[in-house]
Amino acid sequence: MKRTIVVAKAKNNAIGKNNDLLWRLPDDFKFFKQVTLGNYVIMGRRTFDSLPGMLPDRKFVIVTRQKDYEAPEGHDAVNSLEEAFELCGVKKQLQEVFIIGGGIIYKDALEKGMVDRMLITEVDTVIEEADTFFPEFDPNDWHEERRQHHPIDEKHNYAFDFVTYVKK
Repeated sequence: MKRTIVVAKAKNNAIGKNNDLLWRLPDDFKFFKQVTLGNYVIMGRRTFDSLPGMLPDRKFVIVTRQKDYEAPEGHDAVNSLEEAFELCGVKKQLQEVFIIGGGIIYKDALEKGMVDRMLITEVDTVIEEADTFFPEFDPNDWHEERRQHHPIDEKHNYAFDFVTYVKK
């Protein structure tokens, strides 16, 4: 089973503040939807709680330390990232799952070497007042497979690149 991180991060790795996104980039939202639609997405409980509603046509696996946490009907709650991958790989027999946040889940997945691919929207800005950050990763462990630039325009206040990294 392929394990793919999907994240948008600033140059200083900022990804959020007060459990919310730092920017609104419509083409990044479209990319996220295109990639995750019809798939299982793994996220922490706080990330799940921050969503404006249920993301249509996706199955959620919510990672939480709360032993009695009940996921919404049709979705799953587990107590560790390892349990999430076991559920998706062994029980559901999925070909790929997407890890969509937050910072603690990303850090855990990268530190434990549980990621095969990263789809990173690299936003051309630095946001100092952020409170959630994507973890540092060793670029020598990753091959940059693809990069697509998106300039500032009338709908996007920041330039950004869609970058695909594959584990070496």
